[in-house]
Amino acid sequence: MIKSEFSSAGRSVYERPMNADLVIIGGGIAGTCGAIAAAREGLKVILVQDRPVLGGNASSEVRLWILGATSSMGNNNRWSREGGVLSEILIENMYRNPDGNAIILDTILLEKVKNEQNLTLLLNTAVYEVVKSAPDVISEVIGFCSQNSTRYILSAPYFCDASGDGIVAFQAGAAFRMGAESKDEFDEGFAPDKEYGELLGHSIYFFTKNAGRPITFTAPSYALKDVSSIVKYRSYDISDHGCKLWWLEYGGRLDTIHQTEEIKWELWKVIYGIWDHVKNSGKYPEAENLTLEWVGHIPGKRESRRFEGDYMLSQKDVVEQREHPDAVSYGGWSLDLHPADGVFSDRPGCNQWHSKGIYQIPLRCMYSKNIKNLWLAGRIISASHVAFGSSRVMATVSYSAQVLGLATQYCLKNKITPSKLANSPKVQELRQELMQRGHFIPGLVPERTNLAHKADISASSEFKLKELKADGSWQKLEYSTAQLLPAAPGDQINISFEVDAEDATILSLQLRVSAKQINYTPEIILESREIPVAAGKSTLNVEFDHVMGEEQYVFVCILKNELVSVQTSKMFLTGTMMLMNRYNKAVATSGVQLPPDGIGIDSFEFWLPSRRPAEQNLAFKLSAALKPFKVSNLINGFCRPTNAANAWVADLNDAKPYVTLTWDEHVLIKRIVLFFDSDFDHPLESTLRVHPERVVPHTVRNYRIMDADNNVIFEKSGNYQTVNEVILDKAISTSSIRIFPEHPLINVPAAIFEVQVF
Repeated sequence: MIKSEFSSAGRSVYERPMNADLVIIGGGIAGTCGAIAAAREGLKVILVQDRPVLGGNASSEVRLWILGATSSMGNNNRWSREGGVLSEILIENMYRNPDGNAIILDTILLEKVKNEQNLTLLLNTAVYEVVKSAPDVISEVIGFCSQNSTRYILSAPYFCDASGDGIVAFQAGAAFRMGAESKDEFDEGFAPDKEYGELLGHSIYFFTKNAGRPITFTAPSYALKDVSSIVKYRSYDISDHGCKLWWLEYGGRLDTIHQTEEIKWELWKVIYGIWDHVKNSGKYPEAENLTLEWVGHIPGKRESRRFEGDYMLSQKDVVEQREHPDAVSYGGWSLDLHPADGVFSDRPGCNQWHSKGIYQIPLRCMYSKNIKNLWLAGRIISASHVAFGSSRVMATVSYSAQVLGLATQYCLKNKITPSKLANSPKVQELRQELMQRGHFIPGLVPERTNLAHKADISASSEFKLKELKADGSWQKLEYSTAQLLPAAPGDQINISFEVDAEDATILSLQLRVSAKQINYTPEIILESREIPVAAGKSTLNVEFDHVMGEEQYVFVCILKNELVSVQTSKMFLTGTMMLMNRYNKAVATSGVQLPPDGIGIDSFEFWLPSRRPAEQNLAFKLSAALKPFKVSNLINGFCRPTNAANAWVADLNDAKPYVTLTWDEHVLIKRIVLFFDSDFDHPLESTLRVHPERVVPHTVRNYRIMDADNNVIFEKSGNYQTVNEVILDKAISTSSIRIFPEHPLINVPAAIFEVQVF
């Protein structure tokens, strides 16, 4: 037994000093992905989380789905889903958890962290004190775990604040902002006035279920008595629950840090008031069997402090897609601001304006300009309030945080600060090494650095894009429809496709491109055609005269005509898709973005694909085949479509496709990395939304690798991940390797973006 006599001096809690290369404070999605990425770079990492689970707003405590540049397929940012650790987690989640159970996501995040040998996780541990060795250098952070009554004293040469409110940066004295800048400071026409409000509020969600029998409800005494205006202004639908209730927002007029508990209580009042209204007003008889299944206990925070780096991202960086010499990440969510009064406002719950494509995020936004060894991650990075409206979302902040592991390695190796790294030629080495890991940085051309670049590369076949079979449904032209095609210099689009017209009519067609090669907003009309169509089924042949002068996606646009239907194809082909000029009501209000004058936002059309399982291509034939799927793409360094398809795709008639890498002399191989197609256009929301499949149809499931003597050196069955890193038990010496990927499905040819050999 333990028996301790009275101590007049009192007692201290148990203390445990720990040290690491990098201490990350905050285990939201940004901190979690950043910690995993850093540990995989060989850094000794400590991840400190003040909650019992990881994931922050994505966890089962809040239950917001993870989204980013894809904007739930509601903008023109094709193939823009964030990669790396985040993509790995989302794909794993879809495989194990296609129904979007947030509790299962908790387990996946915890598993990913616990599987990293270089990563120590401290849950239920709140950092409350910062110790500095100099005015601009942090030496330690101190946290307390209420579950084991332990005070942790954590030391490291570098720290990362991913805590959401910036507890470490704040206590260290770093410069920060809270609220909105004036329109003049960064020339931001979208900057809000005080009437609209300067802060985004918090949200709490609730879930309902059908109990199969009548359920009564007695509201708690604190429930709001009159919610009629809330229900009116927000068009409440009782079928919505979870994060579809994102508009249950409050707190933008308060201190979103120190008044969080007050905000939480007000949100509870609103939620129970709404449910009382639903169950007891008599206006929702269809809710008789519904019961409350879950109500959040902590609010999901949107905004509090933003800390200043060497650069502050602003509206024009997003809208104009400005380029930065130290760009290491990207965003693509809309500039998304909310009225500060939240549910008590008579304004729309959000005000979203999109850019024409994704935008760069520089490394200079990811550290404090005052504290030499402090990285910033999550929603607290250096951005104006307006730009924050886009950069704050979870997939974007996670993708940026994944950069910081390798960046910290560079700082350690070169004995420099984050600022010196970002403002020196070393940042170019960092950017290239990130690209080598499959980390996409828009506008950056990868260098060729591994053994694959020294090999002669060939393939058993290459898919030539001449036809997509007419085996799909007929689709009425209720919307203008386009087939997106990867074209190269010298290509000319002469296309034929099947139509079925209810009556004789004129069909209008256009050939379009984006003003920027890397964008997918079809704003430039190269040519137009007016084609007479007879009643009934017929084949239309359309010849466009334009000869492509550069590698870029083109849009064959068939304008809206409800008298006409077009034949579709069931074939999924890497780097192609069919789009429609329509809108996703979750992120837009029209098929054309029409901002008010003077706010600095572009007008343009939205051209969106259908979501699986409705996704399909136009069935068509080309008089001259496009050849975008060359085997040489396997070593061009891009792991997703950009202005080109960037993938090798095998001919679907090639029963046993393969690629061969041959060297002039024997090479020693220890590691092979393959980058497959996991359809970077699909958002893979982490919770609530049900996914139609557990594995992305485009992804190669089975493959094997053989050496020059036809020995199988690796074989994989049942793959579903994008990146496959093959580490051989023993390095082999060979003059060639051959990779045999199987076609994933009968209507999906095998595709690989990149092969790396080390």
